[in-house]
Amino acid sequence: MTSQRTESTPGTAPASRCLRALIWHRMEQPGSEYFELRESADGWTLTGSVVLAEDGLPYAADYTLHCDKQWLTREARILLRRGGVEQSLSLRVDAQQRWWRGAEEVPQFRGCSDIDLAFTPSTNTLPIRRLALEVGQGADVTAAWVRMPDLSLVTLPQRYTRLTPSRYRYESNGGSFVAEVDTDELGLVLNYPPGWERVATTKG
Repeated sequence: MTSQRTESTPGTAPASRCLRALIWHRMEQPGSEYFELRESADGWTLTGSVVLAEDGLPYAADYTLHCDKQWLTREARILLRRGGVEQSLSLRVDAQQRWWRGAEEVPQFRGCSDIDLAFTPSTNTLPIRRLALEVGQGADVTAAWVRMPDLSLVTLPQRYTRLTPSRYRYESNGGSFVAEVDTDELGLVLNYPPGWERVATTKG
């Protein structure tokens, strides 16, 4: 299948093409996500629409993430809806790896390369692609973690180890949580127990 590329005009976002669209299903609790990965001359854009339940309450979240060509996070926009109440969060990252929420710096995120959204498996792709580990290699990172359900901001120490060409061991908080994650050739999650599994895919 060939995607049609549309030309951008001055003052608009760069033209992009969709490399993959997919649906993830949440394994242990109700939830699903429609996701797209797009590529442009400036880098990568990840968008998702998530519906899920936390403690029996329904939530809907829409997000857009922009990364540069090296998969460094540059911008994140999130809209969370629950029970008629909306909460939004916008973050941007400058060239010195300082993170900003509006005009206010988020000092604990200074130096972080990756954002990690607690309600989607898509953000595992960012360190997987950026680190480009060889099989048998591992690396420690500290992610800018956006938690659910309040969109609070904390740092999260993580470690990725590439076990096979398509499987990674993910550890967070010094090994307090460990999972083996299967990915496709783009580094997007296929299976991430006990959280998410892919149930449908289209390729651009």
